[in-house]
Amino acid sequence: MRYWLSIVVATPAHSSVAGPLTYRSEWPLPPGSLVRVPLGKREVLGVVWELLPDSGDLPESQSKAVLGALDGLAPLSATWRRLVGFTASYYQRSLGEVALAALPPQLRELSTVQLARRLKRPVAPSPDTPNTTDLIALSAEQERAIAEFDADTRPALLFGATGSGKTEVYLRAAAKVLAGDASAQVLVMVPEINLTPQLQARFEERFAHLGKAQVVALHSGLTPAQRLKSWLAAHAGQARLVLGTRMAIFASLPNLRLIVVDEEHDPSYKQQEGARYSARDLAVYRAMIESSPDAPAASADARPEHEGKPAGICRVLLGSATPSLESWQATMVDRYQRLTMSERIGGAEQQGSLPAVRLVDMNHQPKHCTIAPPLLDAIAQRIARGEQSLIFLNRRGYAPVLACHDCGWKSECPHCSAFRVFHKIDRTLRCHHCGFTERVPRACPACGNIDIAPVGKGTERLEEHIAELLAGVTRPDGSPLRIARIDADTTRLKGALESQLASVHAREVDVLVGTQMIAKGHDFRHITLVAAINPDGALFSSDFRAPERLFGLLMQAAGRAGRDADHGEASEMWVQTFHPQHPLFGALKKHDYPTFAAQELKEREAAGMSPFGFSALVRAEARDQAVAQGFLNAAAAAAQAQQLPGIEAVTPYPAVPMTIQRVANIERAQMLVESPSRAALQRFLAAWQPLLHETRRQAEFKSLVRWAIDVDPLAI
Repeated sequence: MRYWLSIVVATPAHSSVAGPLTYRSEWPLPPGSLVRVPLGKREVLGVVWELLPDSGDLPESQSKAVLGALDGLAPLSATWRRLVGFTASYYQRSLGEVALAALPPQLRELSTVQLARRLKRPVAPSPDTPNTTDLIALSAEQERAIAEFDADTRPALLFGATGSGKTEVYLRAAAKVLAGDASAQVLVMVPEINLTPQLQARFEERFAHLGKAQVVALHSGLTPAQRLKSWLAAHAGQARLVLGTRMAIFASLPNLRLIVVDEEHDPSYKQQEGARYSARDLAVYRAMIESSPDAPAASADARPEHEGKPAGICRVLLGSATPSLESWQATMVDRYQRLTMSERIGGAEQQGSLPAVRLVDMNHQPKHCTIAPPLLDAIAQRIARGEQSLIFLNRRGYAPVLACHDCGWKSECPHCSAFRVFHKIDRTLRCHHCGFTERVPRACPACGNIDIAPVGKGTERLEEHIAELLAGVTRPDGSPLRIARIDADTTRLKGALESQLASVHAREVDVLVGTQMIAKGHDFRHITLVAAINPDGALFSSDFRAPERLFGLLMQAAGRAGRDADHGEASEMWVQTFHPQHPLFGALKKHDYPTFAAQELKEREAAGMSPFGFSALVRAEARDQAVAQGFLNAAAAAAQAQQLPGIEAVTPYPAVPMTIQRVANIERAQMLVESPSRAALQRFLAAWQPLLHETRRQAEFKSLVRWAIDVDPLAI
């Protein structure tokens, strides 16, 4: 007997084949089955989406047959397919692109025999009794947060100060879920790979009774074989705990009962290539559909985080000391439950309050000084007492620009509208956008002047400068001070980050210099002073989210200080600024996120910006800027001429160059589309896609333009 199947394969969103394809099969394979099918001259992996009614007299010559199924692998669940379907629809991508990107790459290459061999490996059964020894006593705020979380069914936002013990709340919530159901699974997400190992260690220690095979990681830092092993364990229900980055939101978890999103405000949860999804928002949506698998499919008109959540069996817990304004607003209108923990573990009597924030007015400091004398003195005092300091500068490299002061030459990238950064350690000029690298020239390429010099400071130069300024300072035992730098350049090699962090924890480092990768998430027990060197750039940025990101980053950085009871009272956060009267710093001094959020939300509401307005960016790339902009403007004009659905409530703005206009010799332009109605914006984008395809096929744009839609963009 012949059966007809709708199967999705990995096709780009803007290809001529973007939807499911029809194949014939000798077996009635259930939806969710993984199969191998022919696509052109290739054999590819596909997912059966649905069993179609009889196609009647469709000639066999006009159809292709399924080549085989991945036997022994259970079909992907209906809720997983709903999650993928929603993601593709809401973020304006093809179904196959999202579905196949969510699967481990090695799965596409395995033969049936190889897959069977991997499936036969038994996770050892776990003891009935969890290891509950050495559990720390909960604070009153932690107990209240857990009780309130258990008593509600809405998505919950855990608004907890740094050091207030949010991780322990995650652990207790997970333990309760796993103890209450022998098949239950928990997903815990962190924003960045470098935070995964330390959190994984905490969970493995707490849930040692499950065995390591039942606590697995899913992130891009794994080898293909490791990622496949973790995915198969999760898909089979053997892995009880899955810890991962944003990609883990698409893990196949048939018995998912709890999703934890740590540092939910972090922009790393937003994918910036391909399907530009928000893993945080999808976590809320996934918890909803896991709780009501038989409910009608959700419309893409609703943003995932705003979906109503019925009483159900899967909860979502978002945590942050500085929540995203979207999540904060959701608690203000009761869409989300708010759980508050404002005190650090130990209380004021044992550990003291959060670090005192000191603003250094750089207008009153020596001209061109990098580190103000009062801050330098404070660092020296910490070293003399055997304490550690963290100096934060969100710019890696030695200097952002190498310049000739005779003729004005600067180290511009020949392929990008950006400067190449000077890296002294290997004497290179490196573009951080396209990767183009050259040795530093012996003289100015334009005029021959040998006196070319770095302008500005990155972490590499800051490390060197601090060593010069503190050359005479010694540790309590008389030994010389030790400075370490942690940024993307010093952690390229496998294991480098873990080794450097271990040195900090072992107190082998007195001053730690780095970028934002050290300013959040790490539990440094002996750091008592944190300093932000140059944060002013975000105060007056054209990006409306810049102040929110800066406040969150500074609050997170401040949270690295005073986490040990012996040093809590004396911990400090120093901020060097030319604008000490800015309201952002006023809220920072009081560690007052609610006041900062209230002011930001007031301004955003007046401007119709998120979370009160909704937007998408359509980006175009071409060899010529005029072509990229012309494509976007032509597509917008066609939409106006045809009066597409939703356009009456949508405003497309004229195309403009992107902030970094040229990358790798490709010109980039963008068009902002705004609407007060999310439903209207989604209707318009869905109707506009065919017009964008049609516009690209016009002679002046054909084969010259690539384009993509970014729904709910983080940066404009």
